[in-house]
Amino acid sequence: MERLEPGAPRPVRSYVRREGRLTPGQERALEALWPAYGLEPEPGGGPWDLDAAFDRRAPRVLEIGCGTGDFLLAQASAHPEQDHLGIEVYRPGMGRLLRRLRELGLTNLRLVCADAAEVLRLHLVDGSLTAVYLLFPDPWPKRRHHKRRIVQPDFVQLLRRKLTPGGIFHLATDWEDYARHMLRVLEQAEGLENCAGPGRCSAAGLRPVTRFQRRGERLGHGVWDLRYRRSD
Repeated sequence: MERLEPGAPRPVRSYVRREGRLTPGQERALEALWPAYGLEPEPGGGPWDLDAAFDRRAPRVLEIGCGTGDFLLAQASAHPEQDHLGIEVYRPGMGRLLRRLRELGLTNLRLVCADAAEVLRLHLVDGSLTAVYLLFPDPWPKRRHHKRRIVQPDFVQLLRRKLTPGGIFHLATDWEDYARHMLRVLEQAEGLENCAGPGRCSAAGLRPVTRFQRRGERLGHGVWDLRYRRSD
């Protein structure tokens, strides 16, 4: 956990831990399967040795906020030549994901239960990811909560450094105001190029449909995808 100096401002979190109750099956999955599929912080906050964690060297893809794993499991199944990392702070979702992971028998997927910004800053080396997905993050719709949105200039630059040259940052939201916010932040970010052209959203169909997308569409929301390439 990040240590604060006396008087230092407390970091603004982009999430609230809504722990909920673990089912017996989820609890058993966490106890039995986390040692095989989970990644824990290194002593002193050092970077992970992902070659050792996956027992190979391969292109690596990260999903931030993977939930119960619909997208992450689909990607890992469809792309066995890649290694996949999923970050999620909701433990019941992790328990369900682990159960499905065991059923599928995938070996190219590892999970992290921690703050995404801390993982990027402390545990992943620069230039180590070929793609990062941030799909339907909490939109924090009230104006007074906009500071909690994960897509902020500092976070985007931290993430950009973790991408390989040419690596892709793919975002999606079903809140139009958040889509406009994402565009403002990313269009001004150094070292990132909009794959669809300046100020434009990407075409649909470039990723599997997620549970959050289906829920948003049932509520009558639109869906906006943005894809940016590390250009420096």
